[in-house]
Amino acid sequence: MELLLFGATGAVGRQVLQQALDTPGIRRITAPTRRPLAPHDKLDNPVLDFRSPLPDADWWRADALICCLGTTLKQAGGKAGFHAIDHDLVLAVAQRAHDAGTPVMVLNSSMGANARSLSFYLRTKGEVEQALQTMGFDRLVLVRPSLIDAQREEKRRGEDLGLMLGRRLGSLIPARYRPVTARDIAACMIDSVSRPGALEMIGSDAIARAGNSPG
Repeated sequence: MELLLFGATGAVGRQVLQQALDTPGIRRITAPTRRPLAPHDKLDNPVLDFRSPLPDADWWRADALICCLGTTLKQAGGKAGFHAIDHDLVLAVAQRAHDAGTPVMVLNSSMGANARSLSFYLRTKGEVEQALQTMGFDRLVLVRPSLIDAQREEKRRGEDLGLMLGRRLGSLIPARYRPVTARDIAACMIDSVSRPGALEMIGSDAIARAGNSPG
């Protein structure tokens, strides 16, 4: 399998990249990033300026696209910057891959994604999901984690508080709302590529079950 990965430097993307490199059935990973990644025999790492138009390249054609692109309002400098990455860039990448013949896309989205949500964040995520469902992929997987339990370079106070409560309350919280690890999300995304079905939506409860399953 040849995999195209966007967002390889983020919390989930780093896990996807490492697990994909360790998976014998994946023979090649193309991971475009802004900064160079550590070299690997299985890795092709185009360095791109994502503020410029996406380039023409043979690597847009892969067996599957896994997209972990995402930012925060604070990192992006406001709603416009956030929308440019989490909406515009995600859809631009998806369209280029689809047009090149990539049949499968897996997106790391969010629990509660809804194009009609009053939350700007969840509305943006929902609009992306809606647009992807009209793009024509043979298979589309929308992974919708709750809070992501991962080591991050930057502090996210709201997430940190939620994770602390989630760890303390544990099984008292319904499974679909419990934090899930970046490692389990990544494993779930890679595993979902080869399953049948045109559309699959995967919540935190299913991510956790997959992460706790044997093998």
